Amino acid sequence: MPPTLRKRKAPAVEPATAPPAKRKGPVAKAVAKVKEAVSPKSTKTNGSASISKVAVGGIVDLDGFGGEIETNDGVKTTLKKLVDESKNGVVLFTYPKASTPGCTKQACIFRDQYTPLTSTGFSIYGLSKDSPKANTTFKQKQKLPYPLLCDPSATLISAIGLKKAPAGTTRGVFVIDKSGKVLAAQPGSPTGTVDIVEKLVKSGSSTASEPSEDKEEKPETEAVAPAANGVGAHGPSKDDVAQAEVASQVADTAEKLDSNEETPAAA
Repeated sequence: MPPTLRKRKAPAVEPATAPPAKRKGPVAKAVAKVKEAVSPKSTKTNGSASISKVAVGGIVDLDGFGGEIETNDGVKTTLKKLVDESKNGVVLFTYPKASTPGCTKQACIFRDQYTPLTSTGFSIYGLSKDSPKANTTFKQKQKLPYPLLCDPSATLISAIGLKKAPAGTTRGVFVIDKSGKVLAAQPGSPTGTVDIVEKLVKSGSSTASEPSEDKEEKPETEAVAPAANGVGAHGPSKDDVAQAEVASQVADTAEKLDSNEETPAAA
């Protein structure tokens, strides 16, 4: 009988070992920091990039802005509805927690100055994350002549830029006129928030956006406030992009230089 041939097993192939991560040399590390500093950045909100920020002088599209909130009486509303119902605009003053000393002082100053502050047609509202029950107790105890708005999810508080991380509220004031133009948006002390509104009323800024009957109305240019990272509300400028490209090219060159330094010279 002819001999039976046995098949030889193929030698096991060891998985390829991943090459060690390339270490950056000192030049590349230094340039990487520069590149990170000049590169335009954006923050993400609900999965989409966003670098816009409420800016004084800017025009806000009130449709859907800030979501739905509730009055201390339990009535659902929005900032758009409040502005539409007002004569000349809305003043929102934010406070961290109802019936606490600082918030009580702030609310009572707005109460005592209510008549002069509303003389130009502004409607005043207090805004916090408190429940309708807590705000109703606060309003009744301090005899506040204006409604208190309840924003437990901080949707409106966040939209006007007065949310305090991680889940608090920054004391401040936000003023917007009938056209959607932002007249004030900033944090402040109990007295300071009232002073901001008082200055607007005395300076006549509350009616500055109303068209004149004798003069032709000129289109307003929306002001853009720089974001915290140096990027404007409409995105990175040409200078920002150019700086980022230069930094990227320098970083690539630095990596090549470091690579040459790490490679031993041929004998």
